[in-house]
Amino acid sequence: MHENKAVQKVGQRCWVAGQVQGVFFRAFTRERAQQLGLTGYARNTLDGRVEVLACGEPEAVAQLREWLREGPPGARVSGVMCEVTDYQELSGFSIL
Repeated sequence: MHENKAVQKVGQRCWVAGQVQGVFFRAFTRERAQQLGLTGYARNTLDGRVEVLACGEPEAVAQLREWLREGPPGARVSGVMCEVTDYQELSGFSIL
């Protein structure tokens, strides 16, 4: 009888394209990630996208990925590209 219900944590890196810089996209992403209990970061890239690293439970990571497709008010997301990455033990969710 095993009581081990530990969920395997995952990592995912996404790049969000569109009108996503200068519209508080990173701040809203951090707020949503914290609500979901995720760690990671959001940062602007030189090509105008926002890179998001999300680490945590698979369901929460999936929820954030879906949220990224819409983004906050003021943003216009034209595309989201994600890849699975190794889970990283991070503290909090940062804006870089």
